[in-house]
Amino acid sequence: MAKKILVTGGAGFIGTNLAAFLLKKGEKIRVFDNLSREGTEENLKWLKSLEGNLEITIADIRDDKKVKEAVKNTDIIYHLAAQVAVTNSVTNPREDFEVNATGTLNLLEAMRNLSPESILIFASTNKVYGEVKDKRIIEKGKRYQFEDLSGISENTLLDFYSPYGCSKGAADQYVRDYSRIYGLKTVVFRQSCIYGPHQFGNEEQGWVAHFAISSLKGRSITIYGDGKQVRDILYIDDLIKAFQLCIKSIVRTKGEIYNIGGGKGNRISLLELIGELEGLIGKKIPYTFANWRLGDQKIYISDIRKARKDFGWKPVIKVDEGLKKLVEWMKGVK
Repeated sequence: MAKKILVTGGAGFIGTNLAAFLLKKGEKIRVFDNLSREGTEENLKWLKSLEGNLEITIADIRDDKKVKEAVKNTDIIYHLAAQVAVTNSVTNPREDFEVNATGTLNLLEAMRNLSPESILIFASTNKVYGEVKDKRIIEKGKRYQFEDLSGISENTLLDFYSPYGCSKGAADQYVRDYSRIYGLKTVVFRQSCIYGPHQFGNEEQGWVAHFAISSLKGRSITIYGDGKQVRDILYIDDLIKAFQLCIKSIVRTKGEIYNIGGGKGNRISLLELIGELEGLIGKKIPYTFANWRLGDQKIYISDIRKARKDFGWKPVIKVDEGLKKLVEWMKGVK
């Protein structure tokens, strides 16, 4: 029997890929999105072109009534709707809080009262760890790296740097606590940089896609900082696989928090990414430097061993393969 699945932020980059995957599996999907982000209308149009059982609710996660209507009688909820940019949170911290924290509380309360047997996966962020000051950072070539080469585990102290880090961190803790206090089957994914098709990145968020788009269109890229910042990037298909494996092991994973990213094997700096893209498009990419931005981590690499232990997940798509897939998709976008 087909499951009833709610995807908040379902016309965003992750939501679109996830909804398409689930539609192909024969599930009944409800996409919930306010279409405020660039590219969401194009993504929704594409989703409508696919075969499958798709319902669409154009609404805001801050609309408590609409959230209740969407949550009722669902089997699985993927909560991806969010204000996603650190810079926007600094400019408008109240809106950032209302979307990320209050919106998540709306969803949790609807779930608790109307659909307590549902499973909820929440997309949190690595920004809840702040600057990770307890690890010594060194420079090596075109990148920063941790002196001990290890990644950030779930036991790392939280440090909600920036309004975005605060709002997502508050939501993160609410999601976890609703499992402890109310017995709900909730799971938190603290995600690193996810990339892939249907991502319309810009300077504020989605830097891998932003660099790729700019490269293909011949635009100069602005690097904030020195370009040696490192992230462990994860291709979207691997994230979706993590979602599925986590849900299959919900007896073990409910109430847990997982750091989800490419891990040590998929770390790359901004300067190194430009080099990879130059090889893929066959030309030099112009770029300039600007001041560091508030809340930007010099390095973040996920320690993904807990996810592997608890539900048998690890990334399989390497950086070079994932970037090739992304560029090929972008070349086909009008």
